[in-house]
Amino acid sequence: MANGWTPERRARQAELIRAWQPWSQSTGPKTTGGKAQAARNAFKGGHRPAVRALARAVGELLRDQVEGLHRIAR
Repeated sequence: MANGWTPERRARQAELIRAWQPWSQSTGPKTTGGKAQAARNAFKGGHRPAVRALARAVGELLRDQVEGLHRIAR
């Protein structure tokens, strides 16, 4: 295999992991910071809608100001 994991190596690793059972040793986060970080694990982003809304608001504000300047100049 290109990644170095032959079927024999994969089977041996699976056997070792089943014997080791790392999932049974996991106790989860203990500290407040660790719990907060774990709570954000599924968060994928979400800044784009906020940035678009801000850009839209700034654009409207600029249009209003330009229109106001045009009214004053008349």
